[in-house]
Amino acid sequence: MAIIGNIIKGFIEARDSLSLEKNPVEEQKKVLENLLAQAKDTQFGQHFDFEQILSSKDKAKTFAQNVPYYDYNKISKEWWNKVIDGKPDVTWPGNPDFFALSSGTTGKKSKRIPVTQDMLASIKNAGIKQIYALSNFDLPAEFFEKEIMMLGSSTDLQERNGRKEGEISGISASNIPFWFKKYYKPGDEIAQIDEWDHRVLKIAKEAKNWDIGALSGIPSWMELMLKKVIEYHNLEHIHEIWPNLQVYTSGGVAFDPYEKSFNALLGKPIQIIDTYLASEGFLAFQDRPDTSAMKLITDNGVYFEFVPFNPEYINQDGSLTDDAPSLTLDEVKEDEDYVLLISTVSGAWRYIIGDTIKFTDVKRAEIKITGRTKFFLNTVGSQLSVNKLNDAVKHLEDKLDIKIPEYTLCAKRYDDGFYHTWYLGSDSMVDSDKTAEVLDDYLKSANKNYKVARGKALEGVKVYFVPQPIFAEWSGANKKKGGQVKMERVMGEEKFAEWEDFVAQNTA
Repeated sequence: MAIIGNIIKGFIEARDSLSLEKNPVEEQKKVLENLLAQAKDTQFGQHFDFEQILSSKDKAKTFAQNVPYYDYNKISKEWWNKVIDGKPDVTWPGNPDFFALSSGTTGKKSKRIPVTQDMLASIKNAGIKQIYALSNFDLPAEFFEKEIMMLGSSTDLQERNGRKEGEISGISASNIPFWFKKYYKPGDEIAQIDEWDHRVLKIAKEAKNWDIGALSGIPSWMELMLKKVIEYHNLEHIHEIWPNLQVYTSGGVAFDPYEKSFNALLGKPIQIIDTYLASEGFLAFQDRPDTSAMKLITDNGVYFEFVPFNPEYINQDGSLTDDAPSLTLDEVKEDEDYVLLISTVSGAWRYIIGDTIKFTDVKRAEIKITGRTKFFLNTVGSQLSVNKLNDAVKHLEDKLDIKIPEYTLCAKRYDDGFYHTWYLGSDSMVDSDKTAEVLDDYLKSANKNYKVARGKALEGVKVYFVPQPIFAEWSGANKKKGGQVKMERVMGEEKFAEWEDFVAQNTA
């Protein structure tokens, strides 16, 4: 009998039953007021007169009127460069102890995003909320005694000017509570290994000694780790070595493109739970099994705003136009795409995180990530967001009975006009012309703007199949394997030319 598991499960269920019904709109009002009050004496707070905003009748409206939008380049140039140089009280009281390094999905140069003690507390609090939400998933008591494989970036943080730097998953793992270390795998020693292939090989070697009940990490890297374990031990599927695996907490990107290839690595179905942990904070998680949507964490040091995702509001670099309107949580509508803005206890203010979302349930504050502002493919008017591209890939998987966990594309100009040029990462090779026809037909039927563009400057679709590992090798060559690194779904022509050269060199 799982005595400890029953105790833990009983505590979680009792704690959940005692929690009061929340009002996300009211929680967000309190969060904004607290953020403004805490930061009013910082350089940022004085510059934008947070005292005056706090005294106004409609704080949210006044805040939106007084403070401009910031993307990373703008806030770094105007404010965070001072923080990086060690100046205190710039956008948040004091100095941050950590910086999250993030190259995101574009560019080779790492961004440095402040991570304060208040943000670490916020991330831990969000993790606890997610644990409490497990009571909704009807997991057996035995599950709560099993170990958790957290596959993130290295916890061997680098020191720079007295502060530590690393990816947010590495920073979070290096600050896990002492009581959790008993359950945490791969453990401190392996987690500190910086080189991805070496770390995964060590995981594969040790896998037989662990009783893993849950996985946590970005799908692309999780798949590669599971494949390595399966290959190393000559298994049919991962449940042969981890028979008690029941939960996968996915995050970083939409899970849908990976669903078919991920499930092929399992011996039995497991519960998939989506999370939204970005370098800038822990923003949302799935808290019930009857939806794949995630609930925004509205009472935890992050204030959310939403800009309608219309092409006229988006600049070429993914930033927002100055006149783009922002909405608060009580103003949004379901099934409409929004650019997400956050203000946080790390001193991000009206910050364009780069993701687009839609609400599936406004009352519950439940969302789905629909794409990236920079990955909006609008060349020649086709207006395709990442969620529409993901839907198209899923259609290909179903129609052609293949697995396509990775892809990238570009609206590339040829001598006879533009073509959407797709590279599909798959172990299944089928006829490229047939695939292009199926893809083109689906996009024309599913998206009216694409169909219109096909009658004008967009000539059609080109498809190339490449082995899935090429995508991981590209990430390794351009950024770094593992951790928070995600593949670009849409590239500009210059970057795409580099990609095509890389593919040619590595598939010859």
